[in-house]
Amino acid sequence: MDDTKLLEATRRLSKSLTAGDLDHTLGRITAAAVEVLPEVEYASITVKHSDGRLETAAPTADLLWGVDAAQYELQEGPCYEAATDSVHVLSPDLAADPRFPRYAASAVAAGIVAQAGLRLFDAPQSQGALNLYSTVVGSFEDLGAIGALFTHQSAMAIGYAREIENLQDALRTRRTIGQAIGILMERYSLTDQRAFAFLARLSQNGNVKLNRISEELVADVERLGEERLKAD
Repeated sequence: MDDTKLLEATRRLSKSLTAGDLDHTLGRITAAAVEVLPEVEYASITVKHSDGRLETAAPTADLLWGVDAAQYELQEGPCYEAATDSVHVLSPDLAADPRFPRYAASAVAAGIVAQAGLRLFDAPQSQGALNLYSTVVGSFEDLGAIGALFTHQSAMAIGYAREIENLQDALRTRRTIGQAIGILMERYSLTDQRAFAFLARLSQNGNVKLNRISEELVADVERLGEERLKAD
């Protein structure tokens, strides 16, 4: 790809990867892969969880559910390798690739003849890879600079989305704890400090996180309120 095309692809990529929550971001990454990267007809993301479970996210076509599932079941294929072991795996001609004999037969039967797996992120609880698919033999022989740029930009977008998600979780936790403190203050005529201390003791004695104790208390109050409304 020459400098002019690379610059244009960079501009389109930056425009495509808009900020948002994690699900939105993963969807924008696969959509942008089809739009921006050469020879890509379909795309999905494989997430490997801390327990070893593999999951497909944001596929651009329904056929990828089966294609990805075959790789997970057989434990072979570019997306499986990129999510679990290698950083980048290119297979321009799956039918002739000796690394994936069992998976290749399944992929070719579904119309996929070339594939690439690009590692997107390594997080403490998960790993992720971008899966690129084509129906044309010879695709992805050289993704070059645009492939590296895409994975870099995508990883940055995912990192930002995770920050947003963590912040939202923290705000929800803080709000729930505040609601629980308010309930205890009203129920037992406590100050906010004593109500918080009471919650902390429950958490410590029961070996349950403070936010979980708070969620249960708030849920109990809401359930009682609903029951009273029904009774009236």
